[in-house]
Amino acid sequence: MFLDELPEFSRNTLEVMRQPLEDREVTISRISGIYRFPADFMLVAARNPCPCGQYPDMNKCTCSINQIKRYHSRISRPLLDRIDINVEVRKVNYDDLFGGKKGLSSEEMREHVLTAQKMQKRRYMEEKIRFNSQLDTRLCNQYIKLSENEKDFMRYIFERQELSARGSYRILKIARTIADIEESERILEKHLKEAVFFRNTDGEQGICFSVVEG
Repeated sequence: MFLDELPEFSRNTLEVMRQPLEDREVTISRISGIYRFPADFMLVAARNPCPCGQYPDMNKCTCSINQIKRYHSRISRPLLDRIDINVEVRKVNYDDLFGGKKGLSSEEMREHVLTAQKMQKRRYMEEKIRFNSQLDTRLCNQYIKLSENEKDFMRYIFERQELSARGSYRILKIARTIADIEESERILEKHLKEAVFFRNTDGEQGICFSVVEG
């Protein structure tokens, strides 16, 4: 499900997604009983850096700091905490666009994804899950092991960013996926650092794309 202009949706509409994003099901309570329906979906959302869309270019942005803060406050911290990946996308400059720089092709990216999926399939062949994103707390503790150096880094990040338990486990799952893409059995500090980068929930510096990992 793709939601464009995420802050423009009503707060109630956004908040009602918290439970299905967490539990992958929708629960409806009625006098006659409680009904549960499957809701395992991937959420992709986009938002502008400010109401006018020009921040942080202060030569073009017409918004005040308070307007920008109010704009982003429409998306609650508990909802952001349930979104696995938040990526800030800056405007592309001319040299990057036409300078001949080459990144990974779609075919190369596809091969990396397939490699990671194969590793996860082998890892969870005895479980009822297929991907790292489906790990619950118990399985996270079972399948994600860190060395002392990586544990120290996670402690530092936990205290520095005042992470919730949910946010901490999501960083670990993203780091596990990054390590899988690199075909690394161990999660290294560099994988954790990249995962922390992808957990940016600021959203006031550029256009932010939010993705629930699947």
